Amino acid sequence: MSSNRFHLAVEAGSLPITVAWYQQVLGCTLDMAEEGKWQDIDFWGNELTLHASEPRVGKSRDRNRHSVEMGDVCVPHFGVHLTMQDYLKVRASVEANNGFLDTPYVRFEGTDYQQETFFVEDPNFNVLEIKHMTDATK
Repeated sequence: MSSNRFHLAVEAGSLPITVAWYQQVLGCTLDMAEEGKWQDIDFWGNELTLHASEPRVGKSRDRNRHSVEMGDVCVPHFGVHLTMQDYLKVRASVEANNGFLDTPYVRFEGTDYQQETFFVEDPNFNVLEIKHMTDATK
């Protein structure tokens, strides 16, 4: 059995603020919802459910970072592989709005897994990795 859709549910803090960020900054569209409790987001064909919760406070909270090729990445995080066109559009929107947690860079250069990637925080400080794979089959 296999599926090509993924579902993830995360704490959103203030639902109206976080939902607006996913729509306005990332360009995601809305799906099902339970007013004031949760909102499904079409996360490039995947189902991301944002649950209302107590907002987290401050970017300065301690983060776990794991060393990988060319950087230390925040764990946990979730993300998406985008086409170059979509990646550039989202990258420009993030840069114009709230900026990056970790600025765009190229990893695994010269390999089949070469990718440009950046990390960003949503309004409740969930960390997302947005990337474009040079080889779209990876």
